[in-house]
Amino acid sequence: MSFKLEFLHGAFNLLKNVFMHGSVIRTIVYTCGHIAIAILCNRLITGAEIKLATLDAIIEPLVNSVWYFFLDYYWATKYGKR
Repeated sequence: MSFKLEFLHGAFNLLKNVFMHGSVIRTIVYTCGHIAIAILCNRLITGAEIKLATLDAIIEPLVNSVWYFFLDYYWATKYGKR
């Protein structure tokens, strides 16, 4: 088997294992479910239009991740390796 073909075969198997047997596919499915649940809750609780509920369901986790990054950075610098 040529190096190029062997490399492609190995890369394909790696991707297959990561996506089908690893946590990546579960993470993607969970994220989609989380967004759908957030849209539904937002609509039911606030009565927001579907576009606004969807926008909130996508933007809010992004803002939370920025907040978490700064929180984690502060925590690691203040309370990290002692």
